[in-house]
Amino acid sequence: MLATPPQPHDVSLPHFPKPAVIKNASSQELPRSIAQSWLDRFSAVLDSGDASRLSTVIHEDSWWRDHVALSWDLRTLHGLPAIISFLFPVLSSIRLHPLSLAAEGEAYAPSTVKPIPELEWIQSMFTFETSTGRGRGFLRLAQAEDGIWKAHMLYTALDGIKDHEESTGARRSHGGQNSSEGGNWFERRQKTHTFDDSEPDCLIIGAGQAGLNLAARLQALNLSVLIIDRQTRVGDNWRSRYRTLVTHDPVTYAHMAYLPFPSNWPLYTPKDKLGDWFEAYASLMELNVWLSTSITSSSYSPETKSWTVDIKKADGSTKTLHPPHLILATGHSGEPRIPTFPNQSSFHGSIYHGSAHKDATPSSAAGKKILVVGTGNSGHDIAQNYFEAGAESVTLLQRSGTYVLQAEKGGHMLHAGTYDETGPPTEDADVYSQSLPLPVQFALGRNLTKAIAEAEKENLQGLENAGFKVDFGHDGSGLFRKYMTKGGGYYIDVGCSKLICEGKVKVVNSPAGIAGFEEHGVKLADGRVVEADIVVLATGYDNMRTSCRKILGPSIADAVKDVWDLDDEGELNAMWRPSGHPRFWYMGGNLALCRIYSKFLALQIKGVEVGINNM
Repeated sequence: MLATPPQPHDVSLPHFPKPAVIKNASSQELPRSIAQSWLDRFSAVLDSGDASRLSTVIHEDSWWRDHVALSWDLRTLHGLPAIISFLFPVLSSIRLHPLSLAAEGEAYAPSTVKPIPELEWIQSMFTFETSTGRGRGFLRLAQAEDGIWKAHMLYTALDGIKDHEESTGARRSHGGQNSSEGGNWFERRQKTHTFDDSEPDCLIIGAGQAGLNLAARLQALNLSVLIIDRQTRVGDNWRSRYRTLVTHDPVTYAHMAYLPFPSNWPLYTPKDKLGDWFEAYASLMELNVWLSTSITSSSYSPETKSWTVDIKKADGSTKTLHPPHLILATGHSGEPRIPTFPNQSSFHGSIYHGSAHKDATPSSAAGKKILVVGTGNSGHDIAQNYFEAGAESVTLLQRSGTYVLQAEKGGHMLHAGTYDETGPPTEDADVYSQSLPLPVQFALGRNLTKAIAEAEKENLQGLENAGFKVDFGHDGSGLFRKYMTKGGGYYIDVGCSKLICEGKVKVVNSPAGIAGFEEHGVKLADGRVVEADIVVLATGYDNMRTSCRKILGPSIADAVKDVWDLDDEGELNAMWRPSGHPRFWYMGGNLALCRIYSKFLALQIKGVEVGINNM
């Protein structure tokens, strides 16, 4: 893990020298009493309306991450001056008021933790109210040399809008009555699905995990939603992928909103089983999905603050819709990134992008030399698929290092105590998992990356011996930073690493890439030639903005921002938040992130509809 040049969002966590330990308080009482005292002081400062007094309760080097509670956006403020500047103009209007700490016995009740050896926090979940909503937050207090405990990390996240809460729990809908007036449930459901006499409040493009989670959230907020998808069945976005695919994230992490997977669900979900779950989810959550449907044109009117979207339905008929909100939920990546090379047409074999891979069979693989260009998840899975199908040889072409962790070891360590069988309720885990600013998570990730490397040293040594270059991420920060900044550059090992270590899947390194093709292979930049009959380009995907351009046209794509990677504050660009175009939103990510952030996006949209989010 060699040192690398600094990058944006590199941070060092401070060390707060502590005075002598306070006496006359048991170790169990002390964290709660300290946290409660701080909460009371914090409330007094907020009630005063004077943001400058925050210096009495918040450290100079502090962080405040807010998800929709204070600004109808996703924000991260670093440093007391930035926090005061952010809160000063809105403190009196938002009327932030902390309520209570998590009770004893609850997940994330006040406790003392050491995130790193040099830093000790008292942490606790807490509830709060604002003038418009209710939420949950997370505090982390550090003690300064003068003995005063102040906030080092604060998190506030909106749970619901006052007078517009979700129709869940005690607010669930009645469900009908034993009467034919207005039609029975099935008849009402059919009418709702057609939108013959109404317009949807939200039109979602894509019926994968992003669209389904968001639609369920929006409908729980009593907004009407229509999802359109070009596939013939809900879940086909997973069924259509390569035959051997299973999720690389464990089921304990990957639940859907409102409807968790059953306790006997497999730890890693096969793609077709997940597709079936999506189909069942859409039915059980009463989501309106039009399949084999595509957009033919779209435009936005600033005057009416609504969209005009022409669509072509499965039966060939057309319909024009006028939703106030349009959400692109086709996945957090855009169109496949398919490079071309000199003399490619002279190649006598076949070339295709990894997105087109379905299955390697004995008939398609036998006697064939396979070259897979790219060493992310898909590249490894495809290489393993070809080897197991009996290919003569399988080679991975690696241009730069790849972070590798084993699903059965490092994968469990990533979620231990939070998203596992011993962890807290998923909703509590979601608050906790998002409560630290991303740059801080990256910094803390260094220690976890080292621990995972130690647990997997045998596998890593085997990869190194086989010529595979392992990259532990910028500054040794590991998987999470790679995912949140690049969306790739890693492999969660579900079997291919063993094949590489045993020499069954070969590795060729070419930092300068491919110079071109020859009749029977690929010529590398250094002049070497790798023989191949089939070349699979596992070269990733473009920015999600390319999907926007393809589906909605250049005028909309030119107005929106690029998606993914971090903005100046350290939040993801454009995803789950204002996109740059009025009432156009991006929704994407893995199953867990779609579950978590669909809530925040749904609340932003609901805020617009009830007139308190003035975007």
